[in-house]
Amino acid sequence: MISPPFLKPGDKIAIVAPARKITAAEVDLAIKTFQQWGLKVVNGLHLFGEENQYSGSDEERASDFQAMLDDIEIKAIVCARGGYGTVRIIDKLNFNFFEQHPKWVVGYSDITVLHSHIQTQFGIETIHAIMPINFPDKGAEPSIESLRKALFGEVLEYKNTSNILNVCGSTTGTLCGGNLSIIYALNGTPSDLQTDDKILFIEDVDEYLYHLDRMMMNLKRNGKLDKIKGLIVGGLTKMNDNAVGFGKQAEEIIAGYVNDKGVPICFDFPAGHGTQNSALILGREVNLNVDNKGVSLLFLSFGETATSGSTFRRMLKPALYFLGFFVFIYAVLALIKLFVK
Repeated sequence: MISPPFLKPGDKIAIVAPARKITAAEVDLAIKTFQQWGLKVVNGLHLFGEENQYSGSDEERASDFQAMLDDIEIKAIVCARGGYGTVRIIDKLNFNFFEQHPKWVVGYSDITVLHSHIQTQFGIETIHAIMPINFPDKGAEPSIESLRKALFGEVLEYKNTSNILNVCGSTTGTLCGGNLSIIYALNGTPSDLQTDDKILFIEDVDEYLYHLDRMMMNLKRNGKLDKIKGLIVGGLTKMNDNAVGFGKQAEEIIAGYVNDKGVPICFDFPAGHGTQNSALILGREVNLNVDNKGVSLLFLSFGETATSGSTFRRMLKPALYFLGFFVFIYAVLALIKLFVK
């Protein structure tokens, strides 16, 4: 995975709204917080636009995001909120410049579309974290601080209490995932999440229990649970049931699909739609340790740091190895010829 450059004071970041509409009052605290961190904030042209539930038309929202992808001075794109709508613009975006000049993309919930697409298509890390609409929420301060640490490249390590459904074990792997409903919706598309040999993170909000079961069954039938190295279950917030009950709680439903995989599993991890939404660098190598005392998640040393022309260098490296091989063969043949004489 490629790690975009971490931020430093004086950098420019952008706030855009690729999904549901938002007001200036709802992002005011986030803008002030970013400025306190020493960052310069640029708003998308249609950030406060409106078309029904969206912050503007598909074309307007895509145009805002594209402008920030293509602006070399913008070092991070922060999505103002989720809702619904990002999937409607993902195929309108051109990531060619972004691939050459990676920058952080931040958000959660509906923004899982971007996380999954960017990692699957380009192998670039992104940040699953609190968004501006949540900054005023009561108890949001630790989540905001975790986002600052992630953006500025500070050490990220989380500890959580044990859960009766946890499966003990320790593993290291690349972290992937996000909102379960979005992961489910992306199956079979160019943005489809790749889970083999990775540690999968899932969370969700306001879903019926039977639909949660349907989504987990879909992941099972698609083979997305077969080769995971671990599972982190975040907030399962405001789950619903029918008049005729499903018979299991949300955590029990998930456990039934994964507790025979022989990998570490933890529940109630503080990330998602709950009060705590700890920043997660998706695409980063992490160490997950689950034991009877609790859970620890440590983000490991940085991956390859991206700078201009990173794609060219990724192509150049194997080419040099290939050239070196032929130089070696030529040298060996020359030596043989010399001794034969």
